[in-house]
Amino acid sequence: MNHSRTEARLNNLTVPRTARYATLGPVDGAVDQVWFVFHGYGQLAHDFVAPFRVLDDGSRLIVAPEGLSRFYVENPNGGPQHQPVGASWMTREGRTSEIDDYVRYLDLLYQDVCTRLDGEPTSVHLLGFSQGAATASRWAVYGTGRVDRLILWAGLIPPDLDAARARSRLGGVPFVVVAGNSDPYITQEAWAEHAASCERLGLEPELIGFDGAHRLSKMVLSDLAGAGAA
Repeated sequence: MNHSRTEARLNNLTVPRTARYATLGPVDGAVDQVWFVFHGYGQLAHDFVAPFRVLDDGSRLIVAPEGLSRFYVENPNGGPQHQPVGASWMTREGRTSEIDDYVRYLDLLYQDVCTRLDGEPTSVHLLGFSQGAATASRWAVYGTGRVDRLILWAGLIPPDLDAARARSRLGGVPFVVVAGNSDPYITQEAWAEHAASCERLGLEPELIGFDGAHRLSKMVLSDLAGAGAA
């Protein structure tokens, strides 16, 4: 008897997920600004949000979503029970689905946050750090939430954004790029690609540098908060 064998096929199934996020500031009532801040690769929301306490003056709500994929960060000093845990927004595997998933997740989060507030905030700011810069950019372009300023920190705009949607969603929106002067990930090649992407999308970023590497700066955060005040 001749038994033919078929190739294995990958299939997709959309399922409910439990996502988590960290907040600073009032989660209900009236606020002037809402900041959505996106962590980098291998970070967790409750750790990442800590430096943003400098913005927590009672008039701002800071929301730090956490990537949907958590994993053990390699630790040479012990087994999994001793390894720190980090999160990622996406990998190259199932890339399109992962982007779609987190855009839907962030849209739902935006709706949930806004329904708790007493009226519309004066402004909504998106800040993405490192891998979170691509996440913030994609949500700004493909999501449905309001965007009054986009800040990319230690990360650059993705080169594959849809130009028409980017121009529609981000046209006239202040766009800021922050990088430390010794950040090893902001190479000349990466910067050239970023500049080409910005030109294609019609974006003109304000560039802010500081003395440091691949990290947040509370001083620059404070300056950004002052510049973004309504």
